[in-house]
Amino acid sequence: MAQHLQFEIARLNRRLLSVGEAVASTVQKSVTAILERRAPLAEEVIRGDGQIDTREVEIEEECLKLLALYQPVAQDLRFVASVMRINSDLERMGDEAVNIAEHAIFLAENPPLAFPVQLELMTAATMRMLLGSLDSFVKMDPVAARVICAEDDEVDEYNREVIETVWQMVKENPETIESATRLFSVSRHVERIADHATNIAEDVVYLVEGVIIRHQSVFHGQGKPAPTL
Repeated sequence: MAQHLQFEIARLNRRLLSVGEAVASTVQKSVTAILERRAPLAEEVIRGDGQIDTREVEIEEECLKLLALYQPVAQDLRFVASVMRINSDLERMGDEAVNIAEHAIFLAENPPLAFPVQLELMTAATMRMLLGSLDSFVKMDPVAARVICAEDDEVDEYNREVIETVWQMVKENPETIESATRLFSVSRHVERIADHATNIAEDVVYLVEGVIIRHQSVFHGQGKPAPTL
C-alpha cells in the first residue's frame, strides 16, 4: 500500500504544479492586459477561468480520496494537507486575475489614464513572489519560502503608494474618478495575489519542517513556532 500511496502522491504533485503553471500564466496575462491596454488578452483570461476552477475541484477530490483510502501520516499527511491549501490559493489567484482582466477591459475601452509607476513595480514584485513560491514548493526549500514571506511587505508598500498616487490624480482631475477607481481595485487584487503567494510559501515551510508560521514572525527571528503535526 505504501508504494501505491507514493505513486498517487507523485501524480498529485504533478497535477498541482500543472495548475500552478496555468495560474501563473493567467496572472501574467491579466497584468499585461492592464499595463498594455489589451482587451482581447483580458477576455482570454476570463474565458479560461472555468478550466482552473474545474482542475481545482479535481485536485481537492483527489486529496480527499487519498486521505480516505490510505490514511497517510507524518510527511505524507502534511503533503496532502498542504496540497489542499495550495490548490485553494491557486484557484483564488485565478479569480483575482479575472477581476484584474475585467478592469483591464474597461480601462482599454476608455480614454487612457496614466498608470502610477508603482503599479508596474508592484505587479513585477507580485509575479516574482508567485513564481518564487511555486519554485520553493518544487524544490521543497523552506529558506526560499521564508524569503517570499518577507517580500510581502514590499508589495503592501507599493499598494499604499498606488492608492496615494491615484487619489492625488482624482483630486487634480475629478473626471477620471471612474477609471481611477478601477486602478484602486486593480492594486488591491494584485496585493491579494501576493497574499496568496505568501500563503503558499508558508505551506512549504509547514510541509518541509512541520512548523506552522502563519501569523508568526519567525522569518524575522521573532515569535515561537506553532506546534508541529
